[in-house]
Amino acid sequence: MTDQRLTVTFHGAAQTVTGSCMEFRSGSHAVLVDCGMFQGSRTLEALNHQECPFDPAGIDAIILTHAHIDHSGLLPKLVALGFKGEVWCTQETIDLLEHMLADSGRIHEFEAERRNRRRDRAGDEPFIPLYTEHQAMLAWERCRPITLQTWFEPGPGFRARLWNAGHILGAASVELKAAGTRVICSGDIGPSNKAFYADPEGPSGFDHVICEATYGNRERDKVTIEERRALLEAEVLAARARGGNLVIPIFALERTQELLLDLDTLIDQGRIPGTHVFVDSPLANRITGVFERYATELEDTGQHNIFDNTAFHFVTDVAESIRLNSIAGAVIMAASGMCEAGRIRHHLLSNLHRSRSTILFVGFQAQGTLGRVILEGARTVRISGNDVRVRAQIRQIDSYSAHADRDELADWIAARLPVAGSVFLDHGEPEAAEGLRRLLQARLPEQEVRLPVIGERYALPPGAKAKRETTGRQDLSLATGRDWQNAYADFATSLKARLSRMTDDAEREQALRALREVLDAHDARG
Repeated sequence: MTDQRLTVTFHGAAQTVTGSCMEFRSGSHAVLVDCGMFQGSRTLEALNHQECPFDPAGIDAIILTHAHIDHSGLLPKLVALGFKGEVWCTQETIDLLEHMLADSGRIHEFEAERRNRRRDRAGDEPFIPLYTEHQAMLAWERCRPITLQTWFEPGPGFRARLWNAGHILGAASVELKAAGTRVICSGDIGPSNKAFYADPEGPSGFDHVICEATYGNRERDKVTIEERRALLEAEVLAARARGGNLVIPIFALERTQELLLDLDTLIDQGRIPGTHVFVDSPLANRITGVFERYATELEDTGQHNIFDNTAFHFVTDVAESIRLNSIAGAVIMAASGMCEAGRIRHHLLSNLHRSRSTILFVGFQAQGTLGRVILEGARTVRISGNDVRVRAQIRQIDSYSAHADRDELADWIAARLPVAGSVFLDHGEPEAAEGLRRLLQARLPEQEVRLPVIGERYALPPGAKAKRETTGRQDLSLATGRDWQNAYADFATSLKARLSRMTDDAEREQALRALREVLDAHDARG
C-alpha cells in the first residue's frame, strides 16, 4: 500500500544560509521547494559536487521562492541528472533567472579552466565544472510562470500558491497542501519598509510552518529609507574626505538596484555633488535592465528612470574595469557581495592596502567567506594567491538587508497562527536559528519549534506535531562554518610577519623546525 503521508526532507540551508532545498513527498510523488547552491567555504561548496541525495528523475516539480543562486543554483545539475518536470515561480523570477543561471554556468566553466591551469595541479585529474552555461539555459527553459495567490498543481496530490515575500523582485513564500496537511515555506522574508515592494503577505492557520532564520539573533535599528540614505551620504562624503575610493561589494540582484535608487536621490538632491558611480558587474547591469522592465510596478521609484542618471557608469569589459585602478574619489560597486568571486576581488587587491580607501559592506557575509573575514577585522587576507594587508577603512551599513530581522521574523510567524503542529527554523547559522527559537519560546511557549539539520526527514501530519523519521548528517556540522582552509589562509598570511617579529634567525629556524616536526610526525603515522 502506498504511503500517503506528507514528509519533508531538508537537503540544504539547515544550520547554514545556503543550499536551500526541501523535498516534500506524499506517496510516490515529490515536489521540491527551492534547489539552491551551497556557497561559502571550500568545504561547503564541495557539497554541490556530492552525489544527489534523491533521484532527480523522481521529482515531479520544483517550486522556486526566488532567483538568488543559493535558492536556484543547482537547477542545471538536476536537469542534467534527469529531472524532467516543470519549475514553477513568478514571471519576475523567470526573467531574473535567465541571467542569473547563465552567469552561474559561465563562472563554473571559468573556475574549472582556471583551476586546471594551476601549476600545483599538474598531473591531477581535470576539474569538471558543476555545469555549463548551456546546461544552465536548458534548466531555465523548464521554468513556468504563476501569478501570486493563484492555486496550481505542481504534482499529483499537491496544490500550491505563492505569496509576496517582500525580499527581492519576484520573491514569494510557498503555501503547499498535500495528504490533508497545510504547510507554508517562508522563502526569504523581506524587512518592513523595504524599497520597491509591499510588506510580506500570507494567510494564517497552518499545520506546519517553515521559516528562514538568517538574522534570527539580530535586531536591527528600524531605519526608514530616508534615514538609510543619510547613512549612505555620510559614508560617501567621509570616503571622499579620505581621498580614496569607496568600494562596495554588491549582490548583483537587488542590493545593486537599491543602492542606485538611493544614490540617484542623493545626487539629484545635491547631497553628494560630483560623485561618479561605477557599477563593475556585467550581471548587475543585466539585472538592472530587468528592474527597468518592471519599474512602473515598483514602489519608491518616483516619476523618472532612476537607473538613467548620468553619474552612473555601467562598466562592461575587463579593460575598463582595470582602468578603475587609476582613479580616486569614486564609488565602485562590484560583485560578488561576499567577495568570493567576480571583479570585487580585483578591486580589493587594488584598494585594501590603501589607507585612504574605504570598503563598505551592505549585505550579509556568511561564515567562511572573504567578506566575513575582512569584516571581522583580519589584518591580512589572501586573494588570488596574494597576501594583502588590510589598511583601508572597513565600514558597514546593515540597513540594506533584504532579510527581516529577529523581531520581524517572529512577527511573520505569529501572523501565520494558529499553527497546529510544528514551526521549523531553517536558512540560518546555528547561533541565528537558536536565537530566534528562544524568542519564539518566550512569545509562544506552547508552540513546538524545531531546528532541522541537513538530511533530516520529518513526517508532517495534519493537526499534530512533526515526527522526525531520519537523523541528519552530523558530518556536515564543520562544513557550515569556517573550515580548515580558512584557518590555513589565516595562518599562511600571518606566518611571514610573525617570523619577522622574532629576535633572531636561530629563533625563526627553531619555530620552522617545530612546524616541520609536527607535519613529519603526521606523515609517519599515515
